[in-house]
Amino acid sequence: MPTFASQLLTWFDQHGRHDLPWQHPRSPYRVWLSEIMLQQTQVATVIPYFLRFIHSFPTLPDLAAADNDTLMAHWAGLGYYARARNLHAAARQCVELHGGDLPRNFDALLALPGIGRSTAGAILSQAWNEPFPILDGNVKRVLTRFHGISGYPGLPAIEKQLWALASEHVAYVPAGRMADYTQAQMDFGATLCTRSRPACILCPLQQDCAAHAQGLVDALPTPKPSKQLPEREATALLLEDSKGRILLLKRPPTGVWASLWTLPQAETDTEMRDWFARTIKGDYENTVELPRIVHTFSHYRLHLQPLHARKVALLPKVGDNQDLRWVSRAELAALGLPAPIRKLLERHPAH
Repeated sequence: MPTFASQLLTWFDQHGRHDLPWQHPRSPYRVWLSEIMLQQTQVATVIPYFLRFIHSFPTLPDLAAADNDTLMAHWAGLGYYARARNLHAAARQCVELHGGDLPRNFDALLALPGIGRSTAGAILSQAWNEPFPILDGNVKRVLTRFHGISGYPGLPAIEKQLWALASEHVAYVPAGRMADYTQAQMDFGATLCTRSRPACILCPLQQDCAAHAQGLVDALPTPKPSKQLPEREATALLLEDSKGRILLLKRPPTGVWASLWTLPQAETDTEMRDWFARTIKGDYENTVELPRIVHTFSHYRLHLQPLHARKVALLPKVGDNQDLRWVSRAELAALGLPAPIRKLLERHPAH
């Protein structure tokens, strides 16, 4: 009787993705980089970022040696910026502790920043064909449907059950095919057993799928209990000096948009006025309102009101501030900017 693993591999050989850039050549570094980028991000979005990263940082030591601004400029627009900071920190640890390579050891991988159980398994299975399971969002969806498991997969008890099943299936993977099996699971969930309107009629697992037999395909996996996102408001300043340069402020190394360059921002108009009075030579009343930006983070929705002022300057008492600098339009591409801020600057070119 065909197993879950053998059926998936047969499907993958005919219909899977075999030409992704991190597959040719397949190396531990390229696999790791792609896995971090693919977290909560679609393949089509990741590919150009991956190619740009590999061009600029072809090896792990190159990534470790990169300065923060260059790294964040390459990541800007991918979102979830903690991934980039963890990637950088992990690369430096690999240089310091593992001779500039990723360790071929589960516990050592797990000890690196940004690498959890599933990512460690994905690296070991794809880079070295080691028999380790994965449990990303696609795999959770496939396993909950195939085995008919109800309950939100993010709950510890449900997740524990799914890990046990994922491990059981790995035992039936033929030697030398773990890399293909890992990719097969991700491809199957992304292209066939999709979140909405899965192509059950084409599914090689259809006859053994509990959700299909019980009419529960649309109900599984059990959705996360809904929670309304809080709404927050803030004000930002798009300030230009007499040369048309833009004033940018570097965010702290932790928190939202950490270590990125962005516009000066405050939660209230009063706080923004106070900052302006302490920092800028100009008249706050002459600022012009630009269209509001609405940006959704994982935990809240931000309504950002940009205010635009031209031909202003820093007050002499501000002095030498490494986190505050005037930047020409031509220099913006080399800096890490949050996607909504970059779009704002593109919509309002220099006059």
